[in-house]
Amino acid sequence: MGNASSFWATFFLLVLVASVARGDPLVPALIIFGDSVVDVGNNNNLTTLIKANFLPYGRDYVTHRPTGRFCNGKLATDFTAEYLGFTTYPPAYLSPDASGRNILTGANFASAASGLYDGTAQSYSAISLTRQLSYYRDYQMKVVNMAGQARANDIFSGAIHLLSAGSSDFIQNYYINPVLRGLYSVDRFSDLLMSSYSSFIQNLYGLGARRIGVTSLPPTGCLPAAITLFGAGSNQCVERLNQDAILFNNKLNSTSQGLVQKLPGLKLVVFDIYQPLLDMITKPSDNGFFESRRACCGTGTLETAVLCNDRSVGTCSNATEYVFWDGFHPSEAANQVLAGDLLQQGFDLIS
Repeated sequence: MGNASSFWATFFLLVLVASVARGDPLVPALIIFGDSVVDVGNNNNLTTLIKANFLPYGRDYVTHRPTGRFCNGKLATDFTAEYLGFTTYPPAYLSPDASGRNILTGANFASAASGLYDGTAQSYSAISLTRQLSYYRDYQMKVVNMAGQARANDIFSGAIHLLSAGSSDFIQNYYINPVLRGLYSVDRFSDLLMSSYSSFIQNLYGLGARRIGVTSLPPTGCLPAAITLFGAGSNQCVERLNQDAILFNNKLNSTSQGLVQKLPGLKLVVFDIYQPLLDMITKPSDNGFFESRRACCGTGTLETAVLCNDRSVGTCSNATEYVFWDGFHPSEAANQVLAGDLLQQGFDLIS
């Protein structure tokens, strides 16, 4: 199994290098939906507290300026765009950059605090997944007007569509919402999320998408802020939350298999980020990191969004040593490792 995996990873890399050398991206476009893990600035102009368009966010980005990314630098999807051969990143759809021919190679509809359950986004005045899909329909009309229907159809069917959602539904909603916890067990809430996920994939398919990647939940119980909020004073991963993530991920895999069987021509890959991130957390030195319990920003135990600012006391000077940038989000260095894992897992989406 290991040899086969290594072979395909090497083959994939050779194909990638050859393609990039020719100046051709491996796919015509990259389309991104989801939450703060992949948001590149759609929340900047929303009336919400869940933003990252201020320092120290973005301090290690190419421009050394905040963009709205919940990171000190690049996101895993930024590295993914580079690996696929793109010379620019999909622009935030609500930004001025998402105009003209810029959008022919993709767009980013993600919004921090969004989730599979629309109520999660609504609680934080973020862009729900249903609304993101509506923006995508609007995007498609713009592409058709610029490129013509035939070429547009090729772009939509050939593009990789990525979805990152689910973490906010648990961390920022279910675990802190007594009404939801009273209505649903973790198992039933996960089923509710799977219903939303299934509808979203089928709607995307109906709009012409044929290559879709979705990320699993991370080990949510190991996020620094989750340990602070739900760890009852412990400095260890909250096992209950990790077990909930595993339950969700099992349902995500089985639901995705069912969708592939149901929808002809659909390539749907579930990217496992649970194990790669858990490996970085439990064996940081093996992955080139020094710190995996505390985040870089502030005290490293909770600060995220407005709490992670240029007045935060204790922010580290070298984020490359840290797995986490803030209380919930990986550092650029960790994102690069995750992107490498996604590269290997995503071979089916470009083959």
